[in-house]
Amino acid sequence: MAVSPSSSARAARVAVATRLRDLMLDARIDGKELSARCGWHPSKTSRILSGKSAPSEDDIRSWCTACGSDGQVADLIADSRAVELMYQEWRRLHRNGMRQVQEESLAQYTGTAMCRAYVSNVVPGFLQTEAYATALMRSITDFQGTPDDVAEAVAARLERGRLLHRGNHRFVVLVEEAVLRYRIGDPETMAGQLGYLLALMPLPSVSLGIIPVSARRRIWPLEAFYLFDDQEASVETLTAEINVVQPRELADYHRAFAELTKMAVHGASARSLITSAIAALS
Repeated sequence: MAVSPSSSARAARVAVATRLRDLMLDARIDGKELSARCGWHPSKTSRILSGKSAPSEDDIRSWCTACGSDGQVADLIADSRAVELMYQEWRRLHRNGMRQVQEESLAQYTGTAMCRAYVSNVVPGFLQTEAYATALMRSITDFQGTPDDVAEAVAARLERGRLLHRGNHRFVVLVEEAVLRYRIGDPETMAGQLGYLLALMPLPSVSLGIIPVSARRRIWPLEAFYLFDDQEASVETLTAEINVVQPRELADYHRAFAELTKMAVHGASARSLITSAIAALS
């Protein structure tokens, strides 16, 4: 697993490394001796202890056996898996296609009362039309070189949009104006997507704010992120999804969302920006 840009994931990996170091110290052996017992090069032990490399589950089993601490295996493997869930590379998530990830995402949204979303690149998945989602997911699949199950993945993604119309879910969305202008698909696809945003705005479950390009920035444009109640933030980068659960980092994302909200326009002003983007398509 590559070094995460999220300090939550980094801190969690270091915590696992610290527990492994403690087992080694309790066994009164050094890194050289542990490496010999495990049958690998000492540099591997150094990388694991420094947090630069994540140990595999087999590595953890060998480490615990070398330290006479087989009883710690289950807990350490559980902690290591939790680190993997914090930082997940898209190519790994999509190795069998995109459908499964979309289905798993639906469960998270279903269990969320208040979803706050800030996007600076594309329309959020739960607000996408079928044509827009198809064009976007087609480009992602082509870029990543992962299996093509776009039709099934789009169908699963559209299920998320149905939450706008049922239950007590609430979606508070901030969109950079540039997202309205980025051409995902052909002009007809974009016109349909923008028109759909206009149709969704009156829903009581949806609050849509647009941050004009002319707004004086209280905070700079950020990577897209989603806040699920007060429990988790999901941050999307080019190569990975980062799941943030550390309270201090969560507070930073909630504060950023509040600052971005102050720059956004709503209601008639937001509709004007959308209709202007539609007009520009012709």
